[in-house]
Amino acid sequence: MSVTGAGTPEVPGSVLADTVLQRLTATYAAAADPERAVPMRAYMKDIAPFLGLTTPVRRALSRTVLEGTPRPDETDCTAIALRCWELPEREYQYFAVDYLRHHVRHCTSGFLPVARHLVSTVPWWDTVDALASHVVGGLVAADPKLTADMDAWIVDDDLWVARTALLHQLRYKERTDTERLFAYCLRQSGHPDFFIRKAIGWCLREYAKTDPEAVRGFLAREKGRFAPLSVREALKNIGP
Repeated sequence: MSVTGAGTPEVPGSVLADTVLQRLTATYAAAADPERAVPMRAYMKDIAPFLGLTTPVRRALSRTVLEGTPRPDETDCTAIALRCWELPEREYQYFAVDYLRHHVRHCTSGFLPVARHLVSTVPWWDTVDALASHVVGGLVAADPKLTADMDAWIVDDDLWVARTALLHQLRYKERTDTERLFAYCLRQSGHPDFFIRKAIGWCLREYAKTDPEAVRGFLAREKGRFAPLSVREALKNIGP
């Protein structure tokens, strides 16, 4: 059964989300560093404004925000993520990604449309890659029926949705569906965008840690199909 939807999910009511967002916005704003925010925004190609919180500082603040809060259910995860995505500064979205990585096991396949919304809204590699490998990958691993959605995502016109499909098995190791991995790479082998070509090389390089001969053999069979960037990335750790 497919659960993919391209619409904007509704933010559900959640007492936990109310508490977390109240604490989060107050705590992060109080620690903002406007001078540091300028180069951070520039490094991320002006995708969003920043508060200027480094990763160690931000995660320490997050621990304070979450201290004493209960384990969330799927409704809480949905509300927290969507409300963070409505805030302009990028650190709030980083908070949501970290939160989902930690709690994705409490979410069902019904969370996938929310994940798609996050992937395709204010998209850049800094949020998409973690959502792909930790959140979407976790959902698909828990419910293999969602592979049908990944089959749809790999041909999506949104390059970030397609990149997510390529990367969702990144942490699967021996559980990787090799046939699907290789088929996805072939499906996007002619894509002109850097982020897709890089993702092809990355997912192959990661799987090469588990089965280097399979990756070498695949690239040899399909010689000429992939951009030099993809091949170089795929073989980086194992050689030709």
